[in-house]
Amino acid sequence: MGDLLGLLVAVLVLTVVTAVALVSGRGSRPTPPAARSGASSTKVGAPRPGVDYQPGTGDDAEVPRDTPLRTVDVVDLPDDAALLGGDTQVVGPVLEVPEPTAGRLHRLRARLSRSQTSLGRGLFTLLSRDVLDEDTWEEVEDTLLAADMGVAATTDLVTRLRTRVRVDGVRSVSELRPLLREELVRAIGADSDRTLRTLPHEDGTPAVVLVVGVNGTGKTTTCGKLARVLVADGRSVVLGAADTFRAAAADQLQTWGERVGAQTVRGPEGGDPASVAFDAVAKGKADGVDTVLVDTAGRLHTKSGLMDELGKVKRVVEKHGPVDETLLVLDATTGQNGVVQARVFTQAVTVTGIVLTKLDGTAKGGIVVAVQRELGIPVKLIGLGEGPDDLAPFEPEAFADALLGDELAL
Repeated sequence: MGDLLGLLVAVLVLTVVTAVALVSGRGSRPTPPAARSGASSTKVGAPRPGVDYQPGTGDDAEVPRDTPLRTVDVVDLPDDAALLGGDTQVVGPVLEVPEPTAGRLHRLRARLSRSQTSLGRGLFTLLSRDVLDEDTWEEVEDTLLAADMGVAATTDLVTRLRTRVRVDGVRSVSELRPLLREELVRAIGADSDRTLRTLPHEDGTPAVVLVVGVNGTGKTTTCGKLARVLVADGRSVVLGAADTFRAAAADQLQTWGERVGAQTVRGPEGGDPASVAFDAVAKGKADGVDTVLVDTAGRLHTKSGLMDELGKVKRVVEKHGPVDETLLVLDATTGQNGVVQARVFTQAVTVTGIVLTKLDGTAKGGIVVAVQRELGIPVKLIGLGEGPDDLAPFEPEAFADALLGDELAL
């Protein structure tokens, strides 16, 4: 019995030892050579897990793609002087250089294409007919009236055209063009004084220019463009933002001035426009500039109180000296209504010149003739686009050529 028990114990011990040996052999793995030697597994030529040996716990399936992170070093940055250099100077904003005013109207002739279509082509078509009867001349009158030329100017022009066509016997376009050009220039008024009085006085005080008009005519924009015209002609300018009622009017004018290096005098929003105009002229006198441009608030010609205020602005400015120019800005697209507006403004201030804007749109070229004939005030500047240099001094001959168009295109 004892021998049997001993045999069972021996078999049990042998079974346990065999099981332990099998388990140990199954879980064991060869030690990587690099690991035995203490070398890093990321070095070049090191054994690769999954290639050179079976990976185990703590090993990646393949060589890690992450590279060692670089440490951050504290570096002293050079100062501004070293970066810029010893002789380098900080440069201010670059001023724009306006286009020269001479010949601007010739360069902008294409902007009058719509007026040319409605006036020039229509007249050539009618006057080149074989028979010019009363019905034809009535159509000529209708064409001129549709071009906003006005009744009085149309009647006078048609009378002269009828006489010359009958006496000279012209019919072809090549003969009609010089005749029409001559009569249009005469109607526009080639002998009118269109000079802008913007030179300083003999005592050194600057010339003062008031810019007035109805709301929405482009008055502030015209004032900014006029500053560019004067700078292009070599004048120094100070702008007065006397439109204290419209939001951002002063900011708009100041932006125009900064582009060409002109200073802008402004006051508090809703302040007295006469005081701003007064301060602008005082600033111009102190700085010795050539011209002071004062932008006034837009006002309806039907509001007598606002028109009286405009007269006050002019009287306050005249404490410094006379106002050299009062320019009335008219929207050419308003047609004959612009003539009514101008007539009321001339009762509040002495208007010395007209600025016609938006002639590049649907406006008719005849408004130039109507305004001058009805008011006796010359058109001195015309706006032919939204570009900064699209304000041009008015030239009757070039304007007539633009209205009649290119002879080859007719």
